[in-house]
Amino acid sequence: MELKVLGMGCANCRRVYANAKKAIAELGVDVALEKVEDIDEIISFGVLMTPAVVIDGVVKVSGRIPSTEELKQWLQE
Repeated sequence: MELKVLGMGCANCRRVYANAKKAIAELGVDVALEKVEDIDEIISFGVLMTPAVVIDGVVKVSGRIPSTEELKQWLQE
């Protein structure tokens, strides 16, 4: 499984990354976590607002900070 946090490095993007890291640790699942700051790659996902979360190529959220619990639910789908 692959989880990408899309964002240019703002405080909200860093918070989403921290929430994702926490969710992965709490679940104990094998997930490749990546922070994407390249604007061209972000746009390639069709994302217009950051932060955004992409799991296995599917945009789960854009323009808001998902909670750790919400991230855990997505990782268990």
